[in-house]
Amino acid sequence: MTPEQRYLELLKKALAFTLWPEPPVPIETFDYHRSPIVRRLLSLLSRLLAFRRLHLVKERSYGLEEREEGRIWPMYAQTMVGLKRLDNLQDCVETVLREGVEGDLIETGVWRGGSCIFMRGILAVYGDTTRKVYVADSFEGLPAPDPSKYSADRSDRLHQIKYLAVSQAEVEANFANYGLLDGQVVFLKGWFKDTLPRAEVQKLAVMRLDGDMYESTMDALGNLYPKLSPGGFCIIDDYALAGCRAAVDDFRASEGISEQMQAVDWTGVYWRKG
Repeated sequence: MTPEQRYLELLKKALAFTLWPEPPVPIETFDYHRSPIVRRLLSLLSRLLAFRRLHLVKERSYGLEEREEGRIWPMYAQTMVGLKRLDNLQDCVETVLREGVEGDLIETGVWRGGSCIFMRGILAVYGDTTRKVYVADSFEGLPAPDPSKYSADRSDRLHQIKYLAVSQAEVEANFANYGLLDGQVVFLKGWFKDTLPRAEVQKLAVMRLDGDMYESTMDALGNLYPKLSPGGFCIIDDYALAGCRAAVDDFRASEGISEQMQAVDWTGVYWRKG
């Protein structure tokens, strides 16, 4: 294994927080699962404990397979996609670099920025100083569903989860911690329907979509796929989610996309544009 390969392997493990035991989670992290009464009781108990500098937490333990397949919502990791999807992202980026496929790299829906940090790290390893990594996110979580336009999102509750809302400042700090925040990293802040139509992106070699919902996925595909170069890769993170799957299937059908979709793990899929 070359020094470059060792660096990328270590970077993946650090971003996915697989080098350390998973710490306990603050009990209120996933309050959206609980009834209003239980939420209020836990909130009161947490405030009482805070006076004594104590915090109510829940222990968690995960196996290697869960980490590899990204089946957990981690507390300290910069990415939740898992090692298999990071391996796939690495393979796609390395392929376009090796074969000279034109275009930049983008992720839509970045959470704490882990996948984008990894893409910037790959460019650094191979000495690519021309391509940009576009970091597209609202940095406020997911949008509320608009069932009048997108019925597939009618029952979606992801917008209620504060855990999914990570500020741009925090993502920038994560890039900086790895020494990868520079002029090749471009932030696109806002809802995809507002930012992607006017983004300065000209050509793309890799587009990684992690928008969860029908609306977010369709906004990204509609605005970005025409800019994907032949030989470029379209990666879908959330194909296991009904809204995202419906958007991908509808878009591929409407655009006559026949390239075979390949499975990465239980939810990640990708195809290469012909």
